[in-house]
Amino acid sequence: MMYSNLVKKYYRINNLPHIWCPGCGHGILMNSIIRAIDNLKLDKDNICVVSGIGCSSRASGYMDFNTLHTTHGRALAFATGIKFANPNLKVIVVTGDGDCAAIGGNHLIHAARRNIDITTIAFNNNIYGMTGGQYSPTTPTGDFGTTAPYGNIDKSFDLCNLAKSAGATYVGRGTAYHASLLTKLIENGLNNNGFSFIEGVSVCPTYYGRKNKKGSSVKMMTYLKENCIDKKVVDKKPELGENKILIGELYNNSQPEYTEKYKEIIKMLSKES
Repeated sequence: MMYSNLVKKYYRINNLPHIWCPGCGHGILMNSIIRAIDNLKLDKDNICVVSGIGCSSRASGYMDFNTLHTTHGRALAFATGIKFANPNLKVIVVTGDGDCAAIGGNHLIHAARRNIDITTIAFNNNIYGMTGGQYSPTTPTGDFGTTAPYGNIDKSFDLCNLAKSAGATYVGRGTAYHASLLTKLIENGLNNNGFSFIEGVSVCPTYYGRKNKKGSSVKMMTYLKENCIDKKVVDKKPELGENKILIGELYNNSQPEYTEKYKEIIKMLSKES
């Protein structure tokens, strides 16, 4: 479908233009979500998009679906309630690295552990962009933020490894540069009957880039182009993955889905009564 038609069909045009900074990668990531939904020909009325607080979480206000803009870090908690209330809904969570890995980290772990059928797309720009440039759980060690003026001494999270270890049954990583790949990963996540976690590596030239002298958004996108490598390539030649960002499908292992198991309990109890 032509991009202009996608905008008319899937966006709340009255809410545009968006408020993201020039050069921000979040618009590209949001567009990958839209394209994945369109490619799968999903029913708009059967989709619910839930977001928390942060730059990434503004996306729910621009997309024309059933949407819920929730409190900081609680998107997955709200999404879990929605999925339980109506298991037939296709529930999508849009979140950021701070939103899902800091204040919302506990919800991420337990949503993955339960393997509830929610597709979570984490917009990772390595910083708290909306609230002033504080360092986040994914800010690389040694990098700067407004709350790390002498450099971040924390070890950063690998969000995909975290989700996989917690129990997610589908895990992938794309970037704002590798938008077509990201679209495909989101499609796969939406098709997975269980908890899916897709990390979208973004760029933040305003706060992260400026604080850490990463240059323009073009330079930051070029970095993603030159420093990312598909897992399929690394599986064949592991030495090529050294000091690179691994992208592509990272994990896929189908397991029983949570709301379906819950239905079995209800069915069993109804027979006993």
